[in-house]
Amino acid sequence: MMSQKKIKFVAGSALIVLAIAYLISTGINNTSKYFVTVDELQARKATYYGEGLKVKGKVVAGSIMRNPNDYLDVSFKIEENKSNLKVLYKGITPDMFADDRDVVVEGVLAKDGVFHANTLLTSCPSKYEPGKEGGAERPGSMPNYGAEKPDFKKTESLPKTEI
Repeated sequence: MMSQKKIKFVAGSALIVLAIAYLISTGINNTSKYFVTVDELQARKATYYGEGLKVKGKVVAGSIMRNPNDYLDVSFKIEENKSNLKVLYKGITPDMFADDRDVVVEGVLAKDGVFHANTLLTSCPSKYEPGKEGGAERPGSMPNYGAEKPDFKKTESLPKTEI
């Protein structure tokens, strides 16, 4: 038979394990979001109302409008193929945010079909992609200015320090 101390220990351990499992499951449910494209969202709009979403699309040229009284209020449209989606965002926009740029917005789709974003992410432009030609230098690579690798077997090639 189990002693009183063992019963208390097992009950306390079970309670702690259940509390941790509950916190993990609610944390995952609160942070998990559907990742959809504009076309997927437009095709099944009604199923996504009020759900936390991440939507990927390209900013429609000429659609970026800022509130003149509050520069943090931004509205714009994102598109994919022929579908587009109006987005309202309040916050500081990334430096790379511009027309014809790929973006990912996180937020909630309202019943009126407007997406209310609380996060706006931009992707880097293609100029940051490595060159396709063989041997082309990539951003961040250093050109070789004729520097020779030291031969550590020869003592005269080692740097000299005086004490």
